Amino acid sequence: MIAILHFFLALFVSPLLFGIINKIKALFAGRKGPPILQLYYTLFKLWQKSRVYSKTTTSIFQFAPFVSLTCVICATLIVPFAGQKALLSFSGDLILFIYLLAFSRFSIILSALDTGSSFEGMGASREVSFSIFTEITLLLSFTVCAIKAQTLSLSGIYTYFSLQMLHPTLLLIGLALIIVLLTESCRIPIDDPNTHLELTMIHEVMVLDHSSTELGIIFYTAYLKLWLFISLVTGLFLPTLSFFLKEFYSLGAIVLLTSIIGIIESVMARFRFIKIFDFILTGLALAFFAFVLQVVGIL
Repeated sequence: MIAILHFFLALFVSPLLFGIINKIKALFAGRKGPPILQLYYTLFKLWQKSRVYSKTTTSIFQFAPFVSLTCVICATLIVPFAGQKALLSFSGDLILFIYLLAFSRFSIILSALDTGSSFEGMGASREVSFSIFTEITLLLSFTVCAIKAQTLSLSGIYTYFSLQMLHPTLLLIGLALIIVLLTESCRIPIDDPNTHLELTMIHEVMVLDHSSTELGIIFYTAYLKLWLFISLVTGLFLPTLSFFLKEFYSLGAIVLLTSIIGIIESVMARFRFIKIFDFILTGLALAFFAFVLQVVGIL
């Protein structure tokens, strides 16, 4: 029941997280800002518009957003919620989770290259450069958790940590996953989703030629990915509470971390491009340090 609840929450509530972030940024800027539900109106408007395609593109460009969304929805089935098993849970599902996110990204990169635009090709190359390190960081983080919990299932890992006290392993992995979260979600200080400057665009440049339904699908996929990574981070720090309280604690933790992301984007600017790799490598170093300490038996 909890797994089904999480799946439908992710599908229908994930755009609300971006609305909370935008609202917090507006408040920090002294503006009223758009309504929290504005993104739902935007998605509905985009999905009603007619499609326009360049003569350069092929069917890859048209189907890639739908493939990307399908992969992320499948990944949603693997993520546990409130310390309970996910809808799709088996030994090794954490590997499938990483591959699904990687294939989701790969499909969007292919659609960017399919346009034949050197500008979008630049964004695709940057996306690939960053994803190499974030995927390794995510794999190392899951490996440390799997060794600690003695299971290769995300549901088993998060059930194990929900019954444990806070310790250094969780802190290191949690910080590493937060860096992965900001990178995969294309948020400040890695990327600015509102930018339109050629020298700073990363993810947004890859979707410049998309419109109508495909653009709405890409936006919705980004909302869903943010929910997934926030659920992963908050799930690590889920304390031992009663069955009833875990559900509300998990939702509250998701909203809290979303608000923290909004505050971060309000008080700091995007890193210079050369500094982004240092930030991402910091997450990799944290995950590697946790892995070494776990292997030698210190943590």
